[in-house]
Amino acid sequence: MTETPRGDVSIVVPAYAEERRIGAGVRALCALARDFPRLREVILVIEPSGDRTAAVAREAAAGDPLVTLVENDVHRGKGFSVRSGMLRAAGEIIFFMDADLSVPLRYVAPFVAHLDAHPDVDVAIGSRRHPGSVVTVRQNFAREKAGRWFNRVVRTLGLSDSKDTQCGFKAFTRTAAREIFSRARIDGFAFDTEALFLARRLGLRVDELPVEWINDRDTKFRPFKDGWRSFCDLLRVRRSAGSVRPAARGD
Repeated sequence: MTETPRGDVSIVVPAYAEERRIGAGVRALCALARDFPRLREVILVIEPSGDRTAAVAREAAAGDPLVTLVENDVHRGKGFSVRSGMLRAAGEIIFFMDADLSVPLRYVAPFVAHLDAHPDVDVAIGSRRHPGSVVTVRQNFAREKAGRWFNRVVRTLGLSDSKDTQCGFKAFTRTAAREIFSRARIDGFAFDTEALFLARRLGLRVDELPVEWINDRDTKFRPFKDGWRSFCDLLRVRRSAGSVRPAARGD
């Protein structure tokens, strides 16, 4: 199939208490732009945590106009940060990814190529359970079991048929991003599932692609507290189903 470039690319990265690793991430993103000229902007959405995340990010960017820092006034959650960044981004293809870059940046180009080659695809998501994926560093046993339990609940509630809703590496066409994130309401970790649920309800096509996953053990997810909150958020998403109306298709 002939590829037709969809245009420039934006990357949104939420950051909370990321002083330790945000500098390396910003430098890697700036380096990516030198090899991948379609990268138009990187939007770092930073929530207050009392550390030097914003200062370290500014130092790492060294005035590079590619990088925009958005500093939220209050800590509302990863979902809120991603949502605000996605609605602000100007690229024709908009990624969000985790600050730890657990999926290496070399996967940006293949995801973009997939969207270029398949104009009927609206969203491309990384899946650690794809047969072609490679998990180089695994999550611990408890996190893996929690993730599988979460996905089982997601599928039981009919929210998504994805095998991995929580992989922090997803790309959206700009149209899809606007349609999805203008409707999204979940501020916590279940926001990925809400986004995929909305995509499904809106009649958008979502493709799962293989990735390499290198787990960073410095996670912000607290299994009991955040797990319970995420479960409650899934029920909120399920209850909202009747209010979502399919959108007219178009580029």
